[in-house]
Amino acid sequence: MAKVVVYTLIATAFVILIVLSPLGPSKQHGQDHGSGRNRRLGYKFPVATFDPLMAELEILAQNHGIGDPIKYPLHLENHSFPDEFADAYEYFSEGKLNITLRLIVLFPLLDNSNDGVVSFKELEVWIAQRALQGLNYRTEKELALLDKDEDGIISFREYLSQFSNEDLEKNGQGHGEAGWWKEQLENADADQNGSLSFDELKDFLHPEDSGNEKVQKWLLREKMKRMDYDGDGKLDFAEFLAHAYGIYKNYVEFETAGAAVPTAEEKFAELDVNKDRFLAVEELKPMLPYLHPGELFSSKHYTSYLIHQADDNKDGSLSLDEMLNHENIFYSTVYDENIEDYDEDFHDEL
Repeated sequence: MAKVVVYTLIATAFVILIVLSPLGPSKQHGQDHGSGRNRRLGYKFPVATFDPLMAELEILAQNHGIGDPIKYPLHLENHSFPDEFADAYEYFSEGKLNITLRLIVLFPLLDNSNDGVVSFKELEVWIAQRALQGLNYRTEKELALLDKDEDGIISFREYLSQFSNEDLEKNGQGHGEAGWWKEQLENADADQNGSLSFDELKDFLHPEDSGNEKVQKWLLREKMKRMDYDGDGKLDFAEFLAHAYGIYKNYVEFETAGAAVPTAEEKFAELDVNKDRFLAVEELKPMLPYLHPGELFSSKHYTSYLIHQADDNKDGSLSLDEMLNHENIFYSTVYDENIEDYDEDFHDEL
C-alpha cells in the first residue's frame, strides 16, 4: 500500500477517536459515553478496548513515535508506518470508521453459542480477553525496556537501577524509597528466586489484577493506611463507614441494578470474622476488588454498562440490531481512560 494511503488511514483513525471520545463533539452535546458511570462509582473506571482493531491501531501508532494519538491526530504525515496498518483500511470510508461494518464483523466472534444474541457472559468474556491482552502488552513493553541482559527476566537490580547500593542498604520504607519498591518486588516474586518472570512482573506492575495473595495483602495494607486514622493497622466501624462502605455500596448497586444492598452494619459484621469489632487486612480482603478494581474485575461492570445502554427489550442479551442501534457506545466509552494515565494514577495514588 502506498505511504500516502497509510498516512490517510492513520490520520483518519485517530481523528475518529477525537470525534467519538468524551473530548469530542458528542460530549459537548451532553451525551454521557461512560463518564457518568465513573462519577457514580467514584473511581476512574479501568476498561478494556472493546474493538481489538482500535487497540492495535493505537499501539502501533505509539510504537512508531507519534506520542498521544488522541491529542495529536494530525501530526502523522512525517512518520513511516508498517504494513500492518493496511489491514484496517477496509473499515474506513470517506474519512470515517465504518462502525456498522466493524460490529457486523465482530458479532459472530462474540456470539460463541451461535444463538443470534450476545449474552452477558459472552460479552464479559470478550471484554476480559481484551483487558488481559492489554495487561500482557504493557508487561511485554516494560520487560523489553528493563531487561538489559535480555534473559527474559527482571532482576531486582535491573528494576531498582535508580537507587545506589547505599539506598538499598538503608531499605527506606517511605513511599517511593528503595525499601518500599523492594517489598513490592519481593511480594511479586512468587518463587523467591530474586528476579521476576513475565507473570511475576505482570503481578508487580498490575497488583490490582494479581491473584498473588502476598501482592493482594500488600495492596490492601497500602489502601488501609489512608483509612486507618488511629494507625492501629485495623479498621473500626467508623473508619470502615467513612472510607470503604460507600465505595462498596455504589459498586453493588451498579452490579445489581438497584437490588437491596447490605447496610454498613451488616457488611461490617459479615467481614468481621473473629467478631472483635475491627477489620484486619485479612478480613478486608473481600473488599479489595471494590477498593481498588483492576481491569479484569471491571470487565463485569463494563459489560453491565454496555448491556444496560443497548438492551432495548431488556432480555439481558444483545442482538445485532440492538448493538447497531447503539453502535457509538461500543467505541466512545473506551476512550474515557488512557492506559498509561491509568497506570500513573495507580502508582500516584499509592
